[in-house]
Amino acid sequence: MDRSSSLSALPTWFLVLPDTAAEAVTEIAARARPHAVQSVPHPSGRPWLLGRWDPEAFTLGEARDARVAVLGEHAVSGAEAARAAGAVRTAGTLDALGRFAAAWPGSFHLLARDPGGRVRIRGGVVGVRRVFHARTGPDAVAADRADVLADLLDAGLDEDRLAVQLLAMGLLHPLNSRPVWHGVEALPGDHHLTLGPEGPARIGRWWTPPEPDVPLGEGAARLAAALGAAVDVRTRGRSLVTCDLGGLDSTAVCCLAARGDAKIVAYTAALRDPLGDDTHWARRTVDALGTVEHHEIPAGEVPLTFDGLGTFDQLLDAPSLMTVDHSRRMSIVRLAAERGSALHLTGIGGDEVLSGASARLHALARTHPRVALRHLRGYRAKYRWPRGLVLRQLLDRRSYRSWLTRVAADLTEPPAPSNAPVLDWSERPRMPHWATPDAVASVRRQILAAARTAAPLARDHGAHRELATMECISRFARHVGQLAGPLGVVCSAPYYDDRVVEAGLSVRPQERITPWRYKPLIVEATRGVVPEVSRTRATKANASLEEETGLREHRARLLDLCEDSRLARLGLIDAGALRDWCLRPLEVEVESSLLHTTVACEVWLRSRESMSR
Repeated sequence: MDRSSSLSALPTWFLVLPDTAAEAVTEIAARARPHAVQSVPHPSGRPWLLGRWDPEAFTLGEARDARVAVLGEHAVSGAEAARAAGAVRTAGTLDALGRFAAAWPGSFHLLARDPGGRVRIRGGVVGVRRVFHARTGPDAVAADRADVLADLLDAGLDEDRLAVQLLAMGLLHPLNSRPVWHGVEALPGDHHLTLGPEGPARIGRWWTPPEPDVPLGEGAARLAAALGAAVDVRTRGRSLVTCDLGGLDSTAVCCLAARGDAKIVAYTAALRDPLGDDTHWARRTVDALGTVEHHEIPAGEVPLTFDGLGTFDQLLDAPSLMTVDHSRRMSIVRLAAERGSALHLTGIGGDEVLSGASARLHALARTHPRVALRHLRGYRAKYRWPRGLVLRQLLDRRSYRSWLTRVAADLTEPPAPSNAPVLDWSERPRMPHWATPDAVASVRRQILAAARTAAPLARDHGAHRELATMECISRFARHVGQLAGPLGVVCSAPYYDDRVVEAGLSVRPQERITPWRYKPLIVEATRGVVPEVSRTRATKANASLEEETGLREHRARLLDLCEDSRLARLGLIDAGALRDWCLRPLEVEVESSLLHTTVACEVWLRSRESMSR
């Protein structure tokens, strides 16, 4: 079977091509065209964009031979896009796009072509709108899905890169976001990609993190405006919108949506944990709003973690932690689809934007030592951080490259205890003990190679850690979107919009991140929006009991993955060691999470295999 026929099974994708008659590019276009529903040509008539997308999500503006396209969740009109294209034509540079895009709320891919035939593509700051690219002869092509490029280029699986995906417990920028196919690369979210009429792609930076110097009050006003615009741009003109209504983050999004004209239908999944209080707070919110249709899903009707591993047949463009929890996570989205919703709002991303990383204390200890000391006392009391480990991490001034070198040395060490401080560049990731020596050696080589040139995402530990976490969780959100697509639902994460991320990161860390208040930024930003009975909620439910119960009830499904393991076939894991691990009782907070990346890789390999039959 022609591998590119899998493109017919994907509900949305796009391919970006340079304006060249080169044979390799022409061949890629010919392979993609039979599976594309939409196409946009260059002025030459050669294809510029090919793919499948919702026509309502796409806007094209033209000014003679300059063009600007916006694809995603936005409200950019054709006239606005045409003005942006006109600016590109007048200025003679694609850099003229920046001032237009900065004023456009939402989450989207921005594509443009200048009169000289240069093409520029960028996504968002975080990984919800990712761009991938690959060389084809002397030229390059780009797409919004890594598997689209891999299929069109007949790129083989890169087993070394797949081995990196087995890393658990921590975040390893830049290796953890690399596609798992030979020759396919991911564009960093803060960079744009330029394809020339001929020749290789060029990468440039378009975004840097804001300085965190805005007082809480001003920052709350900025966040309120940015988040309000993010929700409004999605709900405007719709008659029905569904949303999660669980923690404080999704509550804020739901209440913002309720200010519009759309009918709002909210869903709250009850937890088996008797201390899980999402339903209690959701009822209070709905009663106070008085306009929201609310559905509570009993805990016994919500699938558990590890449910459905043997039947997962969706096409994701990378191994994803979403597969471990896909039945539970998607249960509400399926209800939304059955209700007739085409848009489902979530609170994904709120933790990173609002709570931030206590690792900000690493820098704060130098700039505001008294404030840092007070906060450290609070965190030590709250999380029982050992004093010696706190001091060791605070005094650690190693560069990010040096930290990566240490990570490479410690790959097979036991994971840090659950009460370990979190002031380092990141929690140090670990290879599971069932990884083969060859897999461990491969990952170590790749880390050491990256350590020679790698730069952190920001200057200090906390800012880097926040951005690295956003990069990781936004990939999860992107995969939620890929699973929701076949249901006809756009699953949206407004907290990951560029303007919302900027508003959150610009607030002084000592006011945004504190052991003394729960998410003070969103609490202040939603005055008059979230009902007072729930606005100052200071609790957060978690699904650890769902995972613990899922481990027991779905153990047989985990053991099935050990039989004829695809990862074992590739020489990356010892299936017997994995089976022994799955047979023993596991500590949810530390031990079971070592399973997640392995399960994600194994299930992903099987789903891709089933599609190729």
